[in-house]
Parts: sequence; structure tokens; C-alpha cells
Amino acid sequence: MASFVPRRVFPTLDSLPRSYFLGHHRAGLNKMKTMLTYIDLVIECRDYRVPLTSRNPLFEENLAGRERLIVYTKQDLGSEGRQQDRSRERLIQEWQRPSSVLFSDHKDKSSVRKVLNFARDHASAKDSLMGSRMMIVGMPNVGKSSLLNALRQVGVHKGKAAHTGAQPGVTRKIGTTVKIIEGDEINEGVYLMDTPGVFVPYVPNAESMLKLALCGSVKDTIIAPTTSADYLLYQMNIYDPEIYADYASPTNDIMEFLSAVAQKTGRLQKGGTPDVDASALWMIQRWRNGLLGRFMLDHVTEGNLEREHRDSEGLGSSLNYARRADKDMRRQRSKEKYLNAG
Repeated sequence: MASFVPRRVFPTLDSLPRSYFLGHHRAGLNKMKTMLTYIDLVIECRDYRVPLTSRNPLFEENLAGRERLIVYTKQDLGSEGRQQDRSRERLIQEWQRPSSVLFSDHKDKSSVRKVLNFARDHASAKDSLMGSRMMIVGMPNVGKSSLLNALRQVGVHKGKAAHTGAQPGVTRKIGTTVKIIEGDEINEGVYLMDTPGVFVPYVPNAESMLKLALCGSVKDTIIAPTTSADYLLYQMNIYDPEIYADYASPTNDIMEFLSAVAQKTGRLQKGGTPDVDASALWMIQRWRNGLLGRFMLDHVTEGNLEREHRDSEGLGSSLNYARRADKDMRRQRSKEKYLNAG
């Protein structure tokens, strides 16, 4: 163990897909824009494990003009110790001013109540007899529907109103409004509208795409499972290789790692050959569920926050840039295929 040295840099993968901006993402965003007239507050969800990478500039550019509450979901899956968490959270709150910021775990009622209290205070300040209408938005699979269900359960003690799933794309259309806070003699209460997740048009950084894939913002078929698992192994080794000691010895070799996992868990094909893809998906899902370490993939520092903001400026609205970049990438792949064939 003492001789093991984890990789400090993950190899650049220029051939990696850089977008997951689908037709229902575009349609959903266009619909959200038309409904802003009826919305008092936009609740934008981001994944606590990737607070920089799960920011989508499309929401800031297309849903401007409404007050925004940013909720970093799945806080329990990225917590590395409260003192370190608090320091990081203060940086994030400063970074997002003037928007308000909360950190949430939808399974923790006290955490959910903080979001409810914010919504209640916002509705009270509005002072409308018709109550308050709010919209919840975010990247695919960041926990919007889970938070909505938790707000409904804690707020009005009713069951699920939104479907959830392990893969992105469960919510494809804007749903009906759901009551999350009961009304009184003054107003009708607070209602929240679920929306489909919307991906960024283009991800300029290959490592950011891997982070989003690991967190489930793109379908597991978009990036090879062994590639995503290799990135997970890279991150686990930096955090603590002991977290996978039940399955394998410390290693930087993904095939060695996945073969050991396959042998340990019985994920074998005919003849006893390790099923590396099945083992990769199994390990990824265990990490997503918090069973292989609870740590962040983004490193939150002042420098990284400034860099992320600078790199993403104008990116959200630049669909033409996304199309050009995608076309250039496909042209480069075709060229490489032609050269390799020759």
C-alpha cells in the first residue's frame, strides 16, 4: 500500500462526446421561457458533488428576470466532513450572489424544511391572494423530482407527484403544478412545477463530461462504461483507495480493477471471462448510491470558481458554437478513421 502512487492527471480523451443536448431539452427550455410570466421564483437544482460542472448557463440566460434560489442537491453524497463542507459552501454562496443558495439532502426533513421556509417567506413577501407559483429546473438527473416529492411530503404530507429514476430523461415534459405549502385565509398556498432536465449545448472540457456521466446526467450508453469507471477509479484513488479494498488491491489499471471486481462479485461470462462492462456499471451505481466513498468530483477553490464562470460565459446561448464544435469533432474522427484505414 505504501508504494502505491495514484494518478494525478487523467488522460485527455478528445474523442469523448461533448454534448447530450436532446430535442426534449430544447423544447422544455422553450416552454419554460413562455411560462415565466406566471412564475414568481425559479428553484435551480445542481448536484452537490459537481457544484461547478452541474451549473447550466442556459437557465441564467433564458430564465432571467425572475428571482432564483439555487439548491445544491445530494449533499449527503458529497460530504467530506462538516468543517471542510462549510468552508466550501461559503465559497459557493459568495460565487452565486445575488442569488440565494441552499444545500439539501432530500432524505433529511430538516434540510427539506429550509427550502420550504425559503419558499414560504418568498410567497409571503409577494402577498398575493392567488398564492405563489414556482418552477424547479436543473440539469438531467440532478434530483429535481426527488426534491419536489420531498417538499410535497414534508409540506403537505402527500405522496409522490413526480416520477424518479436512475437514468436521466424520466421527466420529459413540464408537469402540472403541485402544492408544497398549504394556503391560509390570506392566499392559496405555494405551488411548484416540475420540468425536464436540460443539458448544456456543449461541454468544452472532456473531464467535465466524465463528471456529468458519473453523476448520471447522461445515459450510461453515451460513454463507454469502462471509460466512466476508469475516471471513477482515478477519483477514488485520489480520495482513498481503501474504499474499494473489498473488491481489489490499489491499482491505476482499470482492466485489472474491473477483472478483480468481476471475480469478487461473480460477474463472469461463459468460460469465466470477466464481464468488465457489467462490473463497471455496478461499481458506478454503488458510488452514485454513496457506497464507495462520499466525495466531490469538483474541487471548489476561488480560482476554479472564477475559471468556470469565465469558461462558460456565453456558452449557454451559443448553440451555433455547439453545432460547429460537434461538426469539427465528427470531421476529425472521420479524418482519423480514413488515415487509419489507409
